Amino acid sequence: MPSIRFIGLIINSVSLSTFFYNTGIGIYRAAAGFAAGVGGNKKAQLWLNGRKDPWPALEAAFKGNERVLWVHAASLGEFEQGRPVLEAIRKEYPGLRILLTFFSPSGYEVRKDYPGADYVCYLPLDTPRNARRFLDIVKPSLAIFIKYEFWYHYLSGMYTRKIPVILISGIFRHNQVFFKRYGGMFRKLLERMDHLFVQNDASLHLLHIHGINQVTVVGDTRFDRVWQLRQHPVSLPDIERFITVENTVVAGSTWEADEKVLAEWWYGGGREGRQLVVAPHEIHDAHIENIKALFPDAVKYSEFAASEAGPAAVMIIDNVGMLSALYRYGRIAYVGGGFGKEGIHNLLEPATYSRPVIIGPVFHQFLEAETLVQTRGAIVINNAAELGRAVEALKDPYYYEQTAEITGRFVQENQGATDKIMHYIQEKRFLTKV
Repeated sequence: MPSIRFIGLIINSVSLSTFFYNTGIGIYRAAAGFAAGVGGNKKAQLWLNGRKDPWPALEAAFKGNERVLWVHAASLGEFEQGRPVLEAIRKEYPGLRILLTFFSPSGYEVRKDYPGADYVCYLPLDTPRNARRFLDIVKPSLAIFIKYEFWYHYLSGMYTRKIPVILISGIFRHNQVFFKRYGGMFRKLLERMDHLFVQNDASLHLLHIHGINQVTVVGDTRFDRVWQLRQHPVSLPDIERFITVENTVVAGSTWEADEKVLAEWWYGGGREGRQLVVAPHEIHDAHIENIKALFPDAVKYSEFAASEAGPAAVMIIDNVGMLSALYRYGRIAYVGGGFGKEGIHNLLEPATYSRPVIIGPVFHQFLEAETLVQTRGAIVINNAAELGRAVEALKDPYYYEQTAEITGRFVQENQGATDKIMHYIQEKRFLTKV
């Protein structure tokens, strides 16, 4: 399936206008259809099927006069990022109806039964007609967008209807479309938002330079979410049954390049006295089989959980949604993505459990990674040999405890974004009946 950022690539190449934006949306829809039909891409099929005639179900879910909060997340990671705010609002306003929408199947398919929302669905494609019909049905009292989703027709429609919109955990960089010479259309969307809660001072200053002043630095709500995970740990009985040695490495959100490095290290001497759990970012059958080829003696989680496989040294996680709980079972965490162009995935999840974190070399666009590398809570490796040296070094009890303490403290000291956002929502009385 095409990347979520595909639309951005299209609209960056032409003059930004609603005509070209709508054309880009149409091309994206056609590309998804091609990937689903000709390519047989399961993710694209889910993306399309989930958007077939959503209106009757939406109308049934939102036919009353209750106040509605609409929370939109691109995918699973953004949902987890915004989850502390959603749950704080649910607690503060128990009579509120909450709509949770996703762009990507990797978010919707995992959280479609999330009990904290009254209704969960895919966001209909951003066309003028869809946005108009969606807002006519839902009539949100407040919309919260998480991190980087900016859909023109939805945001414009809410501005016209005077529906307040806030962005949480936003992060902005000079190379984004908002700040290009031709980015006026999207910059206007930022100007019209009621408030933008951003992660760092650099984002604040960049927005101020471009005349966007309704901005507050509160940090990243992911810190609040992962700290909740530490305070209320989830047990994974099958993982507890699988792990029989203390020196277990949990490798999460891995891609092919990560898996090759891990396999070279493992069969080059790394497996002595250890177990390895690999949780890939993509879990389609072909990728799982590729990992199985790299680790021929590995067992799949689904087989082990069904008692179809005996003890093993390597486990491949072939499901989505358990990684945040999985990290606490490892002594060391490896976070994938650092050998690809997009960079590493979420290293706050292992950090909250005070685990030393090993990552690949592509991490510089991630503030938390840069900070942990500078403070020596995260170790950067470039190849299997360096991975081996990092793991061996962490056998030293003093070095291990020092590194683990740095990661845990980093998460603990950066909490608090949710409380600041909640204070704003309460002060503005967006969700209070007049």
